Amino acid sequence: MPNISEVLSNLPAAGSVGDGGHVPPDDEPDDSDNECKLCDGRGWISPNVPVGHSDFGTITPCQCQETRLVDEQHDRLLTYSNLGHLTRFRFDNLEPDGLSDSEISRSQFRKAYDVARVYANDPKGWLTFTGPNGAGKTHLAAAIANHCVDSSRIVFFSHAPDLLDHLRSSFGPASDVSYSDLFEQVRTTPLLVLDGLGSQSATPWAEEKLRQIINHRFNAELPTVVTTAVPLSGLDSYIATRLTTRGLGRVVELGMTQSESLKDLGHIPENLLNTMTFERFHTNAKGLTNEQRMSIEAAYHTAQNFADRPDGWLVLTGRRTGVGKTHLAIAVAERQLQAGQPVMYYFMSRLVFDLQTLVGTDAARYADLFDRVSNAPFLILDNLRTSLRFRDVENGRSVPERWLGGTPWAEDQLYHIITHRHSHRLTTVITSPEDFTDRPSPFGSLLQDPTISQIIDIDANDYRTQRP
Repeated sequence: MPNISEVLSNLPAAGSVGDGGHVPPDDEPDDSDNECKLCDGRGWISPNVPVGHSDFGTITPCQCQETRLVDEQHDRLLTYSNLGHLTRFRFDNLEPDGLSDSEISRSQFRKAYDVARVYANDPKGWLTFTGPNGAGKTHLAAAIANHCVDSSRIVFFSHAPDLLDHLRSSFGPASDVSYSDLFEQVRTTPLLVLDGLGSQSATPWAEEKLRQIINHRFNAELPTVVTTAVPLSGLDSYIATRLTTRGLGRVVELGMTQSESLKDLGHIPENLLNTMTFERFHTNAKGLTNEQRMSIEAAYHTAQNFADRPDGWLVLTGRRTGVGKTHLAIAVAERQLQAGQPVMYYFMSRLVFDLQTLVGTDAARYADLFDRVSNAPFLILDNLRTSLRFRDVENGRSVPERWLGGTPWAEDQLYHIITHRHSHRLTTVITSPEDFTDRPSPFGSLLQDPTISQIIDIDANDYRTQRP
């Protein structure tokens, strides 16, 4: 692929590609043998019409000239596009269903292919392709760019890290293209294809330049195609919100996603679904006082109603273990799963553990898990505490419980998840041994918001061993 600076230094400003004249260089080879038989190489003809005809004495371009001008314009558009070796990536050599053996991936690629074909015929708005490396994102983006060049549209293609490298180098006095010229070309080109967003070096300078480019094109609603292997939650939030703006941006997912590799995380164990059902929940266990039985019955009926018409949040609290909080939460999930609706389940200390493990070992999978938990259509957060504890093993021996939720990092993760779900009113079931009404907590005001949440406190003893 040619250097961006080399390409732009030999081109006029965006929007002025192509010209109507052609002055051959002095050393142009003699190709008189290939002269057009219609015009004898002059490039123009005079119509052979009778005297008095309106066209008598006029000259018009020969068809050979028109063909040459079209070819020259195409060559200039292709040079401007910066596609280089990507000119081989076209729709006619793309397999519409992709090359994956996965039915899910093939279905996703077919959808992306159809979307790309429509967009290439009439580029409007923003189109973002997401998915792992090798999923076909760049091929689709380049196919759009090549189709536009063939249709005499101006398009500029650039790999995000390369673009930023060239912008940095253009600050130097020896550069053939000034920084302002290059920056203006990228900001204002009629169609920009930005490949590999998120793989660039995330320096403050780089983020600032990308924000300026994205913001200008967003405000001007200039057509833009973006590819990224990074989950949108892992991108700069300023940029991500513009890629997903309703009415302007469209995001198309490709390939086997990180979500599939994390499918076991957040999964409800089969044995819990089989045993913790509404049918197996007992409200008349032995040893309960009338008040305790009424409390359990109220929780049971509220959970059933929520399972039938899930909306907002259901918060089940109770200071004692064994009063049925988790049982009812799983029963709600089982009802949803029977109806064919997806449910994500997490025990809170396990969620913190998984996030901490991934953030230190696999940043992409961490970002994907965080995004899945934050945006799951139906989420169960079991055993929420303002301070979380779990047992660990160090040096081959069991150690006492230690507080994890008290760390700023863990509290920040949970706070952002819960705040996001609250602001987007995503269906959530939460169980907790804490009464959020009796003391301040980071989540208390959100959980008690009457516009979205029902809090049911189960005031009973552990009755798991007191079956009727």
